[in-house]
Parts: sequence; C-alpha cells; structure tokens
Amino acid sequence: MEPAATARFGRVDLPVTRMGFGAAPLGNIFRPVGEAEAAAIVDTAWDAGIRYFDTAPMYGHGLSEARLGAALRFRPRDEFVLSSKVGRVLTAAPRASIDFGPWVDALPNRARFDYSYDGTMRSLEDSLQRLGLERIEIVFIHDCDVFTHGPQHQPGRFREAMDGAWRALDRLRSDGVVRAIGMGVNEWQVCHAGLKERDFDCFLLAGRYTLLEQEALDEFLPLCEARGAAVVLGAAYNSGILATGAVPGAKYNYAPAPEPILARVRRIEAVCARHDVPLKAAALQFVVGHPAIPTTVPGCRSVAQMEATIAAFRVPIPAAFWAELKHEGLVREDAPVPAC
Repeated sequence: MEPAATARFGRVDLPVTRMGFGAAPLGNIFRPVGEAEAAAIVDTAWDAGIRYFDTAPMYGHGLSEARLGAALRFRPRDEFVLSSKVGRVLTAAPRASIDFGPWVDALPNRARFDYSYDGTMRSLEDSLQRLGLERIEIVFIHDCDVFTHGPQHQPGRFREAMDGAWRALDRLRSDGVVRAIGMGVNEWQVCHAGLKERDFDCFLLAGRYTLLEQEALDEFLPLCEARGAAVVLGAAYNSGILATGAVPGAKYNYAPAPEPILARVRRIEAVCARHDVPLKAAALQFVVGHPAIPTTVPGCRSVAQMEATIAAFRVPIPAAFWAELKHEGLVREDAPVPAC
C-alpha cells in the first residue's frame, strides 16, 4: 500500500492520502521533540507523498499547530489537506499557572473547554493564526466524550457541542470557509450518537477500530457508509501495543496492557510470523481496509519513526494472512481487509 495513494473523503470531494500525519508528537507529548527534528519529520512525510496533516490546539497548548504551520507554510497550499479541532480555547498565561498535563515544554497557553458557538468561532480563528495559514479544510469537535469528561459530565458537554459548536461549524461549512466538519473523539459510541443527531461529514476516531477492536462494525461504521461520512482512524496501534508487540510494559489505551490483551496480541504476532508480516504493518494497513476509512494518521516523534512507519505502510500483505486471522477468530469475519 502506498502512503501517497489518495482516496475520496467520504461524500466530500476532497482527496486525502491513504496515510496522513498525526501531529500530536509535535506538541511534545510525554517528552520533547526538538525544533529541527519537528521540521524534519514533516519534511520526511512530505517527501514520501503524504499530503494530509492533522493537528489540534490541545497538542502542546498550540505548539503542534505552530510547528506544523511553520513546516507547511511555504508549500503549495492546494497540494495538501489540513485538519484541526475546536472545543478548547487557549489563552496566554504565566507558565507557573498552567497545568500542562502530558505536554512537555508546551506553549504558555492555558486551555479551557468551550463548545459554544462563539468559542468555536474564536478557536478556529486562533488556530489559523497559530498555523499562519489561510484555511483549514476539515474541522473536528474535539473530545466531547466520556474518556475526557467522565460519565457524569459528558452528556452536558455533548449537548453543548451539538447545540453550539455544531451550529458554528455548520455555518462555516455553508459559507465555504471549511470543507468538512466532524467530531474527533476516543469512542465510536459518541460518534454514532453525533451522526444520528447531526449532519456530520466525518469523524476522527482514536483507537476504536483496530486489529484488537471491531465493535464499531456493529452500528457506527455501517451508518457512516450509508451517510457517506468519512472516518479518519487515529491510534491504529491502540496507543502502543500493536507497534511494540506484547513486550513487558506494552501500552494499551494509554495504560499497561492487561493480560487478556497481551495474550491476544501474542496470537496475532504468531500469525504475523508465519506470513512474515510485521505487526506494525498489519495494524496500519488493516484500518484503511474499511471503505468508510480513507486514511489513518499515525503520529511520529522522530525522522526514524516516520521512515519506519512509511516502510510499514508499504509492506505487501498477502490475502492468506488476513484469512488466517479470521480463521483463528482474531479478526471478525465481517471486517473488510485491504486488497492485495
């Protein structure tokens, strides 16, 4: 599979490359990435033909947007597609007063949730200024899910997003300011609820359709196909284990993987070994086998990681490999797989 190959973005006449770049690492998540390395990562992606880039105000409290914009600013603007997110508004503040969470050496901006109409308009305008670019094609409402807000507060945040952010993005889409609007969350159930309620073009789903998880095939992905809604798949490695394998300390959903997950990954690795298919390649390519998923956006924190990810995306995978995964009950029978 070629990273530079393109697919239509659902019902929107917008071509995206089959492999995009998720720019969260440019925001220094968990550990810093140097300025020169950040620029070189984007250069490496560009040189491989990757032309879809995803970022968000959350990533490094604006640092990811600033770095990605600097790396793309003088490239031909009609040659790439850019997405960012709304739902948080950033305000400059003294560093000592800011809870940066997992972001290291982030920009001195305090982030607050704001899913209102006005907050959405401000967030998008601020993103354009940090990027230093004239437009963003795709905008996702970010993190109005249980993972972020907890079961007690999520229903209220979801309602704010549907009544506020949705109205703002719908107007921007109608005015031609943005091409596609959607939600970027960690749970397919929240995407499904949003799609049943509002006219979304797309979703960015982090980790909920992978070699380890296919429950989204029950309701959400069929509805996306019926509506022509595109799904950008993030976190195809389930936050680590499908890249590292079942090694000690392997991460699943941002925490140490429990034994049942480790055991399942060991079984997948055994099938990989029999067919000489790297686990990482299988994880990346599996997700774009679904017709509703035109692209995946792995994040890379070094040039070496980017080069390895590009190489994994290009590994030929025989049909017999997917057939054995299904025969062993490791992948659902109804899961679409990439064509050879």
